[in-house]
This record gives sequence, structure tokens and C-alpha cells, in this order.
Amino acid sequence: MTFATRITTADNQSVTVISRTSAITDWVSRYLGLWWTAADVGPGGATCPVIRADVDEEQHAELGARVLAGRPEEVTYATASMLVTRDEAGLVTATQQEDGLSYVWEPAASRMRIVGVDETAVATATARLAREVVRGQLLADGWQILHASAVTLPSDGATLLTLGNKGAGKTTAGFLLARTGLHLLANDRVFVRFDGEVIRVLPWPSAAAIGFGLLDALGWYEPVRARVRAGELMHPTQKQQVTDAILAGDRTPLWKMSGAEMKPQFFPDQLESLLGLTLAAKGYVVGILFPEIAPDAAPVLTAAARGVTDADFFSSATEDRYPDVFGLLPPEASNQDLVGRLTQLPHQALTMNHDPEASTAVLLEATRSVR
Repeated sequence: MTFATRITTADNQSVTVISRTSAITDWVSRYLGLWWTAADVGPGGATCPVIRADVDEEQHAELGARVLAGRPEEVTYATASMLVTRDEAGLVTATQQEDGLSYVWEPAASRMRIVGVDETAVATATARLAREVVRGQLLADGWQILHASAVTLPSDGATLLTLGNKGAGKTTAGFLLARTGLHLLANDRVFVRFDGEVIRVLPWPSAAAIGFGLLDALGWYEPVRARVRAGELMHPTQKQQVTDAILAGDRTPLWKMSGAEMKPQFFPDQLESLLGLTLAAKGYVVGILFPEIAPDAAPVLTAAARGVTDADFFSSATEDRYPDVFGLLPPEASNQDLVGRLTQLPHQALTMNHDPEASTAVLLEATRSVR
């Protein structure tokens, strides 16, 4: 039996995922189907581009041997080594022996084949590549990506972007505002495009990483712990040390050797089912917030001069996890017109601290000032 799911954005870009395993298409629907939409289609209803994904150890071994027999290029993809070959017709064949995954991309037919030895690994890779296929369509249609969080007003989709340098509090601001009843459109990246009258926004579906400190401060730690103790599975990118700490009730932050915090990782649907948030599928920008976290300061609106810059945009130069090994993305367009349009919007800088209620109050004051 074959299962097929079509993923579609609010702007009608789409990709169809086909598999002999319903768990793989279900995974893709779960990962992409709330911020975008997912619909089951019949095997004959698949339209290009298509990703065919299966657990198939024999084909994985065959593709891996084909790559190794050539002169593969070695890259790091999703933190694992990937060997890649390309032929004169543009066919891309790749293998990740460590993860037990192999891939074939036929650009002329807009078809991808993913095979592997583990169901979860194949499902995770399929969701990732489905998102990359749609990302390529959106970029080709004039959309660009901002490193930002975004919330929308439930009434009309009016959207507030939160921009800032790494660690400024973009994600925190998004979750604090979403907790007040606004809809969460993005917690890390967002697609934006100027359409002649407004700057439209679409979500970038992704897992959400929330540190122990923020989970605890917002009252989410114990509900999450109860669900995990009852058997709820978190996103597979979550480190086992994090799961062990949740089960033990330990709120102490965990750190990698690199100095980065290891955080609980949530599927998009768990933002609704575990945290009680509502996700948004589209919107239009009406204002921009520029937060800065200062633990020892009182939350307050500020007059800090912080505009929109090239550094706020996400590009291949800043992609550190998923380089475009399959050639799915178009040449990058200039963002200067969009920078100018965003700069003209109302904006407000503010200081937050680690008191969620006081920080939420100043965030709401900031949203009123830019709407």
C-alpha cells in the first residue's frame, strides 16, 4: 500500500510526499502541516515536485556503493557527514552512512528518492527535504527569509516582527506575546515579501527549542515533564541528557562543549498541545519590535536606534546546518528594497528581563505603540 501527503503553503507552493510507510507521511504532516497545510491524496493525485521516501536497506546500500564508487564531495549536512556525487545531467546522489540514509535528486523531473535503514531517520530527513523543496519555490517567487520571531493578531493577521542580534530575546518575546492570545507565526525564521501594498509573511516550519529557564518561568516545565513521564516523545533532535533531566525534574541548564545550551525540542504541534499556543499560517507586517534582554534592568520601552540590516536576513552564507547540496534553491536576490520597506514601518525598542510578567507588560505596551 502507498500513502501520499501533499504539503501546501498559504501561497500555494507545494510538495507531495509518497511512502509505503504511513508513519513517514504522518511525520511530515505533523512537522509541516500546522504552519503550512497537509492533505492526504491518492497515489494518482501526486503532483511534482515529489519525494518518495521508504525504509529500504537494500536500496540504501546500493546507492551508498554507487556514491563511494565515484569521486564524492564530502560535506556536513544536518551535523553529519554526507558524500555527494553529481553527473553531467544534474542528477545528484548522496549518502550519509552514519545516519543510514541515501538520496537521489532528479532535477529535470523534480523528483527525490530518500531511503534508509531507520524509520525515524527517514521521516526526519523527508520532512527536512520537503521543507527545502518548498523553500526553493518560495525564494524563486520573490520571498526572502528573516531571522525573526513573529506573532499575529487573531482578528486580521496583522503581524509584529521581532528582530535583534543573537541572544537579544526574539524567541522569548514571541512566546511571551503568544501566551497572551496572539498567534505564533514564527519563533526563529519567517518568509517575507513585499506585494505592492503590504509586506506579507509566511511561517518557516521548524522544531522549537526552549531553554529550561524560560520553560520554568512561563509555568510550562511541570506540564511538559508530566507528559514526558507519561510517554510523550519530544523531537528527535533533543539530546538524551535533556530528556533525562526532564524526567528527573532537574531544571539546571545543560551546556555543550561549545558553550551552547542544550534545550528541550518541541514539534510544532506540541506548541499547541503541550504549551497551549495557537499557530498562524500567514499574515502581513504592521510593526517591528527590537528587544534586548538585560537581566538586572527593569523592563521598559527605549529609544535605542536599531534598524533593519542585511544581517537580519537569512541566506546561504549564514546556513550552517543544511547547505544546498541538491541545488534546490535559486540564486539569491537583493534584499535592499525589502530592507527599505521594513525600515519605513513603525518600530519600537525595549528592554526585557527574566521576569516574564513584567516583560510581557512592556511587550504589550510596545505592540500598542507600533500598531
